[in-house]
Amino acid sequence: MRTVAFQEYGGPEVLRVVEAEPPEPGPGQVTIDVAYAGVNFADLKARAEGYRVASLPYVPGLEVSGRIRAVGPGAEGLRPGQDVAALVGGGAYAETVAAEAATVFPLPDGLDLRTAATLPTVLPTAHALLHEVGRLRAGESVLVHGAAGGIGTVAGQLARAAGAGAVYGVVSSTAKAPHALEHGYDEVFTTDTFPDDIHRATGGRGVDLVLDPVGGDTLRRGLDTLAVFGRLVSFGNASGAEPWHVGQPELYAQGRSVAGFSILALAQSAPEALRSLTERAFRTATDGTVTLPVTAEFPLPDAAEAHRLMGGRTSTGKLLLRIAD
Repeated sequence: MRTVAFQEYGGPEVLRVVEAEPPEPGPGQVTIDVAYAGVNFADLKARAEGYRVASLPYVPGLEVSGRIRAVGPGAEGLRPGQDVAALVGGGAYAETVAAEAATVFPLPDGLDLRTAATLPTVLPTAHALLHEVGRLRAGESVLVHGAAGGIGTVAGQLARAAGAGAVYGVVSSTAKAPHALEHGYDEVFTTDTFPDDIHRATGGRGVDLVLDPVGGDTLRRGLDTLAVFGRLVSFGNASGAEPWHVGQPELYAQGRSVAGFSILALAQSAPEALRSLTERAFRTATDGTVTLPVTAEFPLPDAAEAHRLMGGRTSTGKLLLRIAD
């Protein structure tokens, strides 16, 4: 089978097409003949700096859609030939991938393989950020960083559907603002001015919920945009900044709180909670509450081009690799 792997860290050029033997499912696993694989910023961090890479060579990729090829012992409720989406710990840039049965989700009626590949990381993450962790209530205001990316595109729509009083987005450039405004946002600001913009838009009150995948200085400035009793949910560190600390001086005075979320960590620590979350989240795609546009699609051998596009910070929506021709 074909895979795309890297044997050293670096730019997109280190990605190479490599022939490998198809995996066999172990206990509690299935193998999937992949139709599409999602491209995520975590894939770029793996290639560039070894994020979550145990050893080299390494095949990146965290989410796929496709058809079950074989079922290992103990993998209950799944069968060969079944169309599924799956969250995997790595290895998605391949024609066949092994996945833990707990993170493999049969496709509900009305969900095609191309759409399904956009969902395993993005949709459950956005749902958890707003509901399970962020605990958004109707009438509250939300600020989402990365509003034009995959998670941001979904989060704006979910917040609007949940009855948010105002949905604000932050993007890295004004060119991305129109995309966000089409997907649930009332106003969209740029990274360099968002604190002042939020204070202006809210009359100095601040927002009830901030969703932050950037970390570093962006996260610290986000704390300053919170209203009394506001919550901030950190779900990434795209800035690459050193780990940050927050304590009583920043939180006690106005009853603010900070939480965190990682779908990959949840898959390891509480797979049943992940399954329940994913089932709830997927329903919002099948009932039309949210749509996630595929804005670029590349054949597997052109994975490097997908990385260049995402790394250039000009992409919006979701990027896919087409594995099966």
